[in-house]
Amino acid sequence: MQVTNQMGEVHEVPTEKGQGPNYVLPFILITSLFFLWGMAHSLDGILIPHLKKACQLNNRQSTLIDTAIYLAYFLMAIPAGMIIKKIGYKNSIITGLLVFAAGAFLFVPAANSRDYNMFLIGLFIIGCGLTVLETSANPYAAILGPAESSSFRLNLAASFNGLAAAVGPFLGGIFILSGVNHSPEQMAAMPDAERIAYLTGEAAAVKLPYIILGTILVLVAVLFYFMHLPSMKPDHTEVEVKPGFFSVLKYRHLSWAVVAQFFYVGAQVCVTSFFIRIAQKEAGLDEKTAAFYFGIYGALFMIGRFLGTFFLKYVKDYVLLSIYAVLSAILCAVAIYGSGIYVIYALGAIGFFMSIMFPTIFSLGLVGLKSNTETGSSWLVMSIVGGAILPYGMGTLIDMNHDDIQSGYIIPLVCFLVILYFGVFGHKVKKAA
Repeated sequence: MQVTNQMGEVHEVPTEKGQGPNYVLPFILITSLFFLWGMAHSLDGILIPHLKKACQLNNRQSTLIDTAIYLAYFLMAIPAGMIIKKIGYKNSIITGLLVFAAGAFLFVPAANSRDYNMFLIGLFIIGCGLTVLETSANPYAAILGPAESSSFRLNLAASFNGLAAAVGPFLGGIFILSGVNHSPEQMAAMPDAERIAYLTGEAAAVKLPYIILGTILVLVAVLFYFMHLPSMKPDHTEVEVKPGFFSVLKYRHLSWAVVAQFFYVGAQVCVTSFFIRIAQKEAGLDEKTAAFYFGIYGALFMIGRFLGTFFLKYVKDYVLLSIYAVLSAILCAVAIYGSGIYVIYALGAIGFFMSIMFPTIFSLGLVGLKSNTETGSSWLVMSIVGGAILPYGMGTLIDMNHDDIQSGYIIPLVCFLVILYFGVFGHKVKKAA
């Protein structure tokens, strides 16, 4: 039996004893969102080397692409939680999709003017839309069924985020990257008209992909508008006093989850932001071939998500997280001290082992929060600001070491050690006195 509330959401009510609601279709719809925001993030790894070339940037400036999109997560996390409470999951999802689309469409005037600041504004708007989507979809997928299988559901949905991580670099390599690179000396020797035409053409390459992406987002928003989603509210058998936004951090496992998520997102963005550049410089690959290997990294990330979802049926989530953190740290060391194509193999393998980290940390952080789930989710989404801060630090370190990209990978190595601590100790549910 379905009861519709004033926000257009549907409460599922069992019609017979022992009969529960069917959440298959809502789960499929929510899973599609994981794919869409995965596409946005997978294209960031293409945009960084591409706009570095088109807008003539250094490494530190190019990482402002990450800063713009992930800073939005930090600034919008609290408002996103308020939006969900005010207008419900369904309307929040539609809002996030439309804001996401607006940022994508802004790439057209940014490319026309080759204005890097306008690109950053578009990415910030995209980040705001993604924040609302993720703040809505992650806890929604977690509570869309039995609590004991929340990690499984989140990893299953996030597997399609991994699919986007595989598809995005391939599409970006085909439609955005030209494969044409000129040294600073060659650029300086070009006549002004030829140089401007080259840079303008490079900037214009982003227009069609982002127009298509924005159009798809609007169509999906229309689909959600006409669909009914169950309004999921966790049942509580006892009276619970709900702490304030900061008081919820008394749950120590949530606090550690926020720290671990900060370093995880920072590590992931660091690895992907400089993947193409390190493939070009250390493995001697051209731009399009480097994008192909970046797609392989995404494919391994996707495979890791699906296999990780399977492994979680037999291995405790915190145990698998700890094992993967150790292996990722070892592979980071290979990327720092290795040479040639083996550096790229190591980074690809990191993609496999990072695959389950975000949803696993997220679900471990929400354990036992009950009516504080939305607040805890906002904190975990805010921690994504690690993707804004740590890559900027990595870019600065690389510039300080005269464009030695390998030296920058010490930052994700440290990140994986922090995640290891969370997997071994920090995840344990314990509320401070």
